[in-house]
Amino acid sequence: MKQLVFVRHGLSEWNALNLFTGWEDVDLSNKGVEEAKEAGEKIKEAGIRFDIAYTSYLKRAIKTCHFVLEESNQLWVPEVKSWRLNERHYGALQGLNKQETADKYGADQVQLWRRSYDTLPPLVEETDAKSSIHDPKYALLDRRSIPGGENLKVTLERALPFWEDNIAPSLLKGETVLVAAHGNSLRALAKHIENISDENIMSLEIPTGQPLVYELNDDLSLIKKYYL
Repeated sequence: MKQLVFVRHGLSEWNALNLFTGWEDVDLSNKGVEEAKEAGEKIKEAGIRFDIAYTSYLKRAIKTCHFVLEESNQLWVPEVKSWRLNERHYGALQGLNKQETADKYGADQVQLWRRSYDTLPPLVEETDAKSSIHDPKYALLDRRSIPGGENLKVTLERALPFWEDNIAPSLLKGETVLVAAHGNSLRALAKHIENISDENIMSLEIPTGQPLVYELNDDLSLIKKYYL
């Protein structure tokens, strides 16, 4: 049996303010820190021992990963960061208040941007100072890989190579894996692992700071999943 644990980062400062966050590198809120620590405590109580941890380039996920490992006495575990595990890029919506955006464009339109599997949000142009192209975290990436906005379909397309090249090989070697990432990047990977339809995936919610355990067969097909 292979074991994989997802932890969505704890509540961020912008989550608390009801802002679209995406690739904006905001920190954990005080509540988010506590959620991450509690996740580590639950993992310790469950006796789960990791061989490797994967996380994104964004500090709210990185810090969640560290808190989880520290609270479970596993801070020594090797850690790999990848932009492919970043949150979905919300394009020109990033930094906007969700309610104010709904008031301006209509609740139905905002719901479509947020929850449709393949509808893109308004995009950020490369010339815009807010474009992620100007962020030094992504200086070594091909500019064509840096999105101006994503839906879940595109998020899955950029996360799946990391699954195939890193996470899946770790599991196939018999390693127990932690992935500390984001609501949409984890949702995208869950879609692949669980073979969830395009229609049903958007109703899947992974709560912040709650360890989600996958038990997998040798071919990485799903045996069962549960929250600690």
